[in-house]
Amino acid sequence: MKKYFILLFILSTPVITTAQESKISKGNKGFDNYDYVNAQDIYQKVADKGYESADLYKRLGDSYYLNASYEKAQVWYEKLINTYADDVEAETYFRYAISLKGTKNYKRSDEIMTRFKELKESDKRAQLFNDDPDYLRTIDRYKDTYKVTETSINSGYSDFGTALYNDKLIFSSAKDTGFFVKRIHAWNGQPFLDLYEVPLEMVSNEEATYRDAKKFNKSVNSPYHESTPTFTKDGNTIYFTRNNYNNGVYRDDINGTNKLKIYKATKDDNGKWRDIEELPFSSDNYTIAHPALSPDEKRLYFSSDMPGTFGDADLWYVTIMDDGTYSAPVNLGNDINTEGRESYPFISDENNLYFASNGHLGLGGLDIFRATVGNNGEVSEIINLGEPVNTTSDDFSFIINTASNVGFLSSNRGNEAGNDDIYMLERIKTPPPPCIITLKGLVTDKDTGEKIDNATVTLYDTNKNVFGTDVTDASATFSFDPSCDKEMLVRAEKEGYIPDEKIITIPATSAELEALLQLEKKDKPLEPGKDLSDILNLNPIYFDFDRFNIRPDAAEELAKVLVVMEENPTIRIDVRSHTDSRGNDSYNQRLSQNRNDATIQWLVDKGINRSRLTGRGYGESSPVNECTNNVACSEAAHQDNRRSEFIILGDR
Repeated sequence: MKKYFILLFILSTPVITTAQESKISKGNKGFDNYDYVNAQDIYQKVADKGYESADLYKRLGDSYYLNASYEKAQVWYEKLINTYADDVEAETYFRYAISLKGTKNYKRSDEIMTRFKELKESDKRAQLFNDDPDYLRTIDRYKDTYKVTETSINSGYSDFGTALYNDKLIFSSAKDTGFFVKRIHAWNGQPFLDLYEVPLEMVSNEEATYRDAKKFNKSVNSPYHESTPTFTKDGNTIYFTRNNYNNGVYRDDINGTNKLKIYKATKDDNGKWRDIEELPFSSDNYTIAHPALSPDEKRLYFSSDMPGTFGDADLWYVTIMDDGTYSAPVNLGNDINTEGRESYPFISDENNLYFASNGHLGLGGLDIFRATVGNNGEVSEIINLGEPVNTTSDDFSFIINTASNVGFLSSNRGNEAGNDDIYMLERIKTPPPPCIITLKGLVTDKDTGEKIDNATVTLYDTNKNVFGTDVTDASATFSFDPSCDKEMLVRAEKEGYIPDEKIITIPATSAELEALLQLEKKDKPLEPGKDLSDILNLNPIYFDFDRFNIRPDAAEELAKVLVVMEENPTIRIDVRSHTDSRGNDSYNQRLSQNRNDATIQWLVDKGINRSRLTGRGYGESSPVNECTNNVACSEAAHQDNRRSEFIILGDR
């Protein structure tokens, strides 16, 4: 992959039995040594001859994936999954999901991520996907915060990794300005990287070309890779990434791999860069790269795969002491680092940390993220910067001058060869603050108000897709962190209870929401003194004006009482009919009695023994509120008084 440079050599190939197997073996040697261009060619030729194996398909997919050729990678991952499903590892599913995003096939990518989540639930990347399945909507909140334009200084080779220095733009480029010798790196088939400089005024000049950029400094540039510099504010110190090579000495690790290290150089009184030295926490056995200074220059951030790293590469920092020494490296932790790759840190004057990641939820490849850095260095509020900063391709190496709101990023977007280019960016509006929603709730018994444990609470989107599930404990509480600006449905259920659900409108800004879900027991005790209207949640039994015949809608409610009495043949019911206070008292008394008689007769006609039924009309004598004669009340208050009660009297 063009973003993670390591200098390697091809090992010799042992003799094996067939020509095809020999090519496979040679490809494997190149692959294991990160010579992916060479490996691709060998694997592809073998596959074209009809040779098939899970290992061949995986290595072909990985070789394209690691060189950011996502469209080609997904072809081989798809073949692998369809042909050798039992041999597919979880990490291959993740790489396939990332590759699918490269062609905006997000639906299929999400399906593959679901499979990855099933295989590796504890993985941070799986947890992020599980927590925000509607991540594309979340990312879209930050769309068009920046304007992004391609610069004219790109060379046709890989150009990336910018820094601002004395009104100049310093960057890495694989263009080779030598006339006789072109040193080619086997990983991507391009010349080795050097640092170049160009006046800032030329970067925005449409007439400028890559020829306007000159090599930065021959003392800093070596025969191998240099990239991603950062400078102190006084311009007298540079930190930069280089292969493990200094003072003419080239070193490998125990496996013969040349790693990346961070080097430091200082400027003397004559303006010459001298005293180039590797930082003391570098090692021949792991990579550290892409340095970035904090605004107060007391911390140096970088990316590394050193021991203690969660994934392919993590973000770390060291404290720069007053005497110029360094603390032990500190991992930024798994809030920001994943089992994927986090790299290319940059700290703005606003103390925001910008970095590239393929582990956090993104649009495809490496995406650029912003995180808030607290006073003690803690990291929070991680957001994807959205389009056009991010694309389906690799986007990385973000820097910005917060005073002018102008900066740069690197990307291989729109480049058929997959080479990286430098883009200028302008912040045209303030990104909205992260939208953080917390939905908390309680599950209780609808009749008693008691808390219900072991209830399953599920949050759905409007398409009935499950967002998350929680199970209540003794506190009967549940909690979710849903996406913003949408409607969702929360549903609680437990064996022996009637489920309850509610539609929740999620706002577009951070909020803490609450929901009360009340479960009703399917089997309720028929206790003397209880009203069947409450137990059965009966709708009001309506009569026509000045009439007492049983209407069809009233009959439906009475049928519920009928069923209870049929299934419980020993209970007795006292039917009580009430009116509101409007009208003459004696008239209301007669009307309620007639309606009471009609109600009891309906039940008798349906087969209930009259001895099990008592009752009378109460007129307006037993209101449930203050709505008596000559009291002004709402229609709803009057409706509360117009009611029928079915009081359980006990066994006969």
